[in-house]
Amino acid sequence: MLGAMDDDTPSTPARAARWTWEDFPVGQVRDCGTVTVDRDAIVDFARRFDPQPFHLDEQAGAASLFGGLCASGWHTAALAMRQMCEGYLLESASLGSPGIEQLRWLAPVFPGDTLRVRMEVLEARPMASRPGVGLVRSRWTVDNQHGRPVMTMEGWGMFARRQSAAG
Repeated sequence: MLGAMDDDTPSTPARAARWTWEDFPVGQVRDCGTVTVDRDAIVDFARRFDPQPFHLDEQAGAASLFGGLCASGWHTAALAMRQMCEGYLLESASLGSPGIEQLRWLAPVFPGDTLRVRMEVLEARPMASRPGVGLVRSRWTVDNQHGRPVMTMEGWGMFARRQSAAG
């Protein structure tokens, strides 16, 4: 079941760092692939984390502003995070993130939608207080199968610099 969250899913083992801070130049765009969202995953996530009626029930969704059962924005963000991990983070010298500066839900996500995640590097600079760390400010765009943006996020990531990743 694509787009599902399963408590029994094993954690993904760490991979060797393929990319360091130097591999994220300003202007670079990375395609992080797609994920298809299914009804059961929408309802399961909503039951567990965002139990608003339009995320739980088709009739409530139809009567809502959204016009149908739709995914929680937080579910969409979690799906995007998974695609980012698969697309580049798990193979990078990622050191985490100090946070997201902007998160916008632009359109509802419905059962059967296929979401494509892209990351664009907006800014990259060495971290002043830690010379072995580089900062990357990115914009992530999530589009549905019609090319319509459903979510955007902007924020910073921290990556080891090549000389420190080599040891």
